[in-house]
Amino acid sequence: MAGLPLSFAEPLLLLGLVSLPVLWWLLRVMPPRPRRIEFPPTRLLFDIAPKEETPSRTPWWLTLLRLAAAALVIFAAAGPIWNPQTGVAAGKQPLVILLDDGWSAASSWDARIKAADELITNADSDRRGVALVPLSEPARDITLMPAGAARVALRQLAPKPYSIDRVDTLATLGRFLKSTGDCDIAWLSDGVDTGRGSEFTEGLGKLIENRNLTIYAGGTQSAQALVAAENAAAKMTVKVLRTESGIAAGTVRAVDAKGSPIGEARYTFGPQDRETEAAFDLPVELRNDISRLEISGEHSAGAVQLLDRRWRRRAIGVVSGASNDTAQPLLASTFYLSRALSPFADVRLGDRGAPQQVIGQFLDQRLPMIVMADVGTLSPEIRDRLNAWIEQGGVLVRFAGPRLAQADDDLVPVKLRRGGRTLGGSLTWEKPQHMASFAADGPFAGLTVPKDITVSRQVLAEPDAVLATKSWASLEDGTPLVTGEHRGKGVVSLFHVGADMRWSDLPMSGTFVEMLRRLIDMSGYTSKPGPGVASDPNAETVAPLRTLDGFGAFGPPPSTAKPMSADYRDRGTADHPPGFYGTTESPIAVNTLASADRIAPLDTSALRAKHATYTNAEPRDLRGIMLSTALALFLLDAIVVAMLGGGLAALIRRRAAPAVLALAFILATTMVPSPTHAQNASSDDFAIKAVSQTRLAYVVTGNADVDSIVKAGMSGLTLFLGQRTALEAGDPVGIDPARDELAFFPLIYWPIVPGAPKPPQDAINKIDAYMKQGGTVLFDTRDAVEAPPGDNGASQTPAMQTLRELLSTLDVPELEPVPREHVLTKTFYLLRDFPGRFNSGQTWVEALPREDDEEAAQRPARGGDGVSPIIITSNDLAGAWAIRPDGQPMLPLTPGEPRQREFAFRAGVNIVMYTLTGNYKADQVHAPALIERLGQ
Repeated sequence: MAGLPLSFAEPLLLLGLVSLPVLWWLLRVMPPRPRRIEFPPTRLLFDIAPKEETPSRTPWWLTLLRLAAAALVIFAAAGPIWNPQTGVAAGKQPLVILLDDGWSAASSWDARIKAADELITNADSDRRGVALVPLSEPARDITLMPAGAARVALRQLAPKPYSIDRVDTLATLGRFLKSTGDCDIAWLSDGVDTGRGSEFTEGLGKLIENRNLTIYAGGTQSAQALVAAENAAAKMTVKVLRTESGIAAGTVRAVDAKGSPIGEARYTFGPQDRETEAAFDLPVELRNDISRLEISGEHSAGAVQLLDRRWRRRAIGVVSGASNDTAQPLLASTFYLSRALSPFADVRLGDRGAPQQVIGQFLDQRLPMIVMADVGTLSPEIRDRLNAWIEQGGVLVRFAGPRLAQADDDLVPVKLRRGGRTLGGSLTWEKPQHMASFAADGPFAGLTVPKDITVSRQVLAEPDAVLATKSWASLEDGTPLVTGEHRGKGVVSLFHVGADMRWSDLPMSGTFVEMLRRLIDMSGYTSKPGPGVASDPNAETVAPLRTLDGFGAFGPPPSTAKPMSADYRDRGTADHPPGFYGTTESPIAVNTLASADRIAPLDTSALRAKHATYTNAEPRDLRGIMLSTALALFLLDAIVVAMLGGGLAALIRRRAAPAVLALAFILATTMVPSPTHAQNASSDDFAIKAVSQTRLAYVVTGNADVDSIVKAGMSGLTLFLGQRTALEAGDPVGIDPARDELAFFPLIYWPIVPGAPKPPQDAINKIDAYMKQGGTVLFDTRDAVEAPPGDNGASQTPAMQTLRELLSTLDVPELEPVPREHVLTKTFYLLRDFPGRFNSGQTWVEALPREDDEEAAQRPARGGDGVSPIIITSNDLAGAWAIRPDGQPMLPLTPGEPRQREFAFRAGVNIVMYTLTGNYKADQVHAPALIERLGQ
């Protein structure tokens, strides 16, 4: 219906509403007036006042009541549906689903998957083939598949942590549409244009021709992103981007490398703002510890900004050897240097004390970069300390001057001539020189060479074979203006002119600021990385350390991630996904969006398409409600008619007590359900749900925190099984051993809560029978880190004592730690241990019988097909499997090794496969003997 989310399965039946006026007329028809016959004795009856009167017409309100009931019956017959599914109409032609799966789709991924699943379900009902096209994979072949296979493929998709280029998919899509012919197309769009959006819509419009296109957009919260984090002098700022309009506000969280919160910053959007800023007004020491900025409540890689040491605002020491810096501070070299460096670092001026004393203080403070302006001779002690500091990664930048020109110093990248060189004086034929070029392999590569800078004096370098390789900037006559070299992990650089205006006007130019910024970038400490630094012709490559997934959560690098250059400054891609690269001590951050990137709403107005929105509500059939209401109105009508006719009053007068008892009995029998019937119905529903799909089960302990974690853990393991194996298990089921049937489940996970009461004996008997009939119970005490030190410490924890009491009345077989050759270590993955949230606990199974063990057949609760009926661990497996709805882990790990959670999931896969398939893989050990026999 227009304006309402209401539709009808049989809208033609609404024509019955036209009959309501006829029904109104029929209900108001009066019977013929009776004939009057004179009968004298009847005069006596006129004086008797009637006690009850029957109206000659039906009251208008009763007629309206009857018409409402009739209208409800007509509406119910038409099949009303509240919040109907919208989108692709039914048909027989194939269905092509285009799916945006970049970072901008992650925040509404559940709604997108739900819409795709509904489309696949409808296609399955219509027996249509389905082609699933994730727009992030242009090289992926597009093929039609059955709806069941498409549903499995849909579950394996996840949003990518980088921006996708939809245009790259057009070529593959065009070939598929040409070979397929007529089909329906549904585009599940995220509504975000990260670049070339108009080019994609134009190309898509040419490809679809006259085919039906439905675009899903809206109905969900639009994506937000973070870019351009900058650690300025007073605060750290980051830009927040969005695509929609309207007043909005939010919070950006700052956390350190360990995940501990450091601070929060509020941001606000105006009605038409697409970009705003969040600012952290924190001390510089705290700002330097920030390694991750994220928008609260926004789960996507674009809403995360990773920071490494390049964003740390570090103090840079500036020391000058000139004496006029104090007398004329506005003309001093320290003035020009502090003005050029202050946008990128906190400048510490060494204006008190001798230069060597100040340098010693800077070295004691472990500053990453020291700038020395016209500092001449240094003591051997300071020289040795500076050399050691440079070898460890320090950056030393020196400027020439009269003192340096007369000194003998090896803390320069090239050997210098004494005295220097004067240009443009009255006693020289040479004119002042202009800058000519920047070295292509130096840190200033890519800068524009200014033509207005002149040099009137410089210190000259002694010509040698390596001078050209150390020259980063040169004058027109070929002499070096800036030289530099790497020493160990650090850098030594020399400007062959002064840092003030006496030798050159370089300090007055913008190029001077950018050159110093590039040098800070080389040191690894900058608040805003430059466009690119080629600091070393043999650029170091770094491998991915840990990367973000589409939801912004850290995980191990994917197999497609490639090493990158250490000076990489671009946005994340499929080859270099966002995350940290390099070493744990000094990681390099790659973000989803570059500093200059912006997002915009995707314009699809040029496409001839039907539009639909994502919805979180389920369609609801209103027929039952309308028929029930109509029945209630008819019953009310019957009661009113009985009251108007006097029948009900007469019945009450004659049979008051029996009527009340009958009415009470009817209400009691109709409104109070039978306990036996309800219990049987509940039991049947449980059985149908359990046998419809293979499901894992867990024991509900009654502890809300433990039960919620275990439920999330079993759901996470079920999802992992669907992604890595051929098993498509249903949602896990929480059970009560005393009430529910256990035989439906191959594996039951039982978390042990310390001090929990022991189950009743009937429940113990059911568990014993379950294990003897081939089932497996996995007991998890979840207390590996609580065990006291010592050989017998694990058995002294409160949870283990509770487990001992529980098992005391069970017929439990002899147990042993899982041997290295046990089939459990190789049912699917090759494993050495079975970690969970903890990795220090042992995993126990039924002891394997020896070949000469005569009592093997008499072992209690011997599982069928060699499967252990009981497994005991203390590593909290469910805690490691537990994931939140946004895909992020629910609990941290101890000790938190890089792949501990991955191995915990693999341990769960092995346990499930072990309970489902038995010990068939144990036969693999006989393969060499069988092959040798066949060869003979």
